[in-house]
Amino acid sequence: MPIRFTDNYLDFITPGILVMTMLSAGLSGGTLLMFDKILGFLNKFLALPSPREDILFGKILFVSIRGLIQSTVILVIAVLIGASVYNPLQYGLTYLILFLFGMLIAAFATTLALYLEDHDSFAAVNTMIALPLFFTSSALMPYNVMPVWLRTLAVLNPLSYAIDAIRSVNNGALPALQIAALTILCLVVTVVSVHVFRRVTV
Repeated sequence: MPIRFTDNYLDFITPGILVMTMLSAGLSGGTLLMFDKILGFLNKFLALPSPREDILFGKILFVSIRGLIQSTVILVIAVLIGASVYNPLQYGLTYLILFLFGMLIAAFATTLALYLEDHDSFAAVNTMIALPLFFTSSALMPYNVMPVWLRTLAVLNPLSYAIDAIRSVNNGALPALQIAALTILCLVVTVVSVHVFRRVTV
């Protein structure tokens, strides 16, 4: 279903800022794991009798929920300065989309941190991932004003899935395709993360 863009720029830009907030929060999950490796905490966690999956899911959930709290602050500020107020169902779907996206990014960042050796390397990769993803998404401009090459990248960008889904929700639609895509991506990346985390040695 085509997205009907609003004349209120705050309504247009807010989904992009919310998703960018979740992106930053999700990538910070890799930073947490990296510090656990550097400070020697990770090997102690791995020696616990609890399943390794519990440790991994705990980290991913913590990062995702923290991102939702940060997004709530952004959302409240947006409403206070003029963004539209929507009904509870729309906000519920918005939080579902943000949660799925946060889980996806947190699982990806955690997996990435297991392969990198130091914080500087992770910070460099983090920046190299975050900014290109944001600027090649639909966060800042609608598809119809993008150059063809940028539109192609934006359509394939996972950030655009989440941003477009939130905009569709705000327009009163149910973005089943985007939610399904985010769910599948989240499951695939989480399964890979679990596989890598089971095999890790520190």
